[in-house]
Amino acid sequence: MSHFEKFNQLHQQSSPLLLGNIWDVQSAKMFEAAGYQAIGTSSHALAIANGYDDGEQLPFELLLSFAKRVVEVVNIPFTADIEGGYDRNLKGIIRNIQQLADVGVAGINIEDTIPGFPRKLQGMEDFPAVISAIADHISQNNLNIFLNVRTDSFLLGMPDALQEALKRIKHYENAGARGIFTPCITAAADIKAVVEATALPVNVMCMPGLPDFNELTQLGVKRISMGGFVFSKVCEDAGRLVEKILKDQNFGSIF
Repeated sequence: MSHFEKFNQLHQQSSPLLLGNIWDVQSAKMFEAAGYQAIGTSSHALAIANGYDDGEQLPFELLLSFAKRVVEVVNIPFTADIEGGYDRNLKGIIRNIQQLADVGVAGINIEDTIPGFPRKLQGMEDFPAVISAIADHISQNNLNIFLNVRTDSFLLGMPDALQEALKRIKHYENAGARGIFTPCITAAADIKAVVEATALPVNVMCMPGLPDFNELTQLGVKRISMGGFVFSKVCEDAGRLVEKILKDQNFGSIF
């Protein structure tokens, strides 16, 4: 079974796929060794770990070379977060996806906002056409890549976040998405409404107040991401450690 076939299958099982979100090759190996079934980049964590701000500030060439190396060293499916596509031109977005498929990634995330200050939600007259063109390219070229589409109404804190998400989800499903990602959704009733609005597997993300995995299973969620939260916690713990070494003037805190 190919990594793509395995990744696709992991979205159809009774319990949700818990995705290990990585920031370097060592973290990819760490999640694999711990028994995770699949891994994916956190765009935030990967950017910060490499000295860039989030929001497509990490050069795509670095993302591509990183993806290639991860595929070479792990034996579980790997999906790449391409944010808004790393291009404002459709041809450029498709070119980027093709390059990631060529190095062996099993999936991609693409979001319906354009990075910036402020982050801009793309119009419903434009973004479904982008998804449709991507899905057509994947189909026509027999690419083994899972197209996960992220909708950001909850992330943006919109007052009508649920209604906006429900409206967009159906358009993205009809355009050819293989999965739906709604980061920052936390209320059980909202999650249930999203799950019931689509036949596609629904992906939620680590947030304060997110139901536990057992409840998410009962709600019908099929994929759980951790975003940049594990990376941030690792950095926080490492920061305390290096401060203690300096304060103590010895390495006792390491052992």
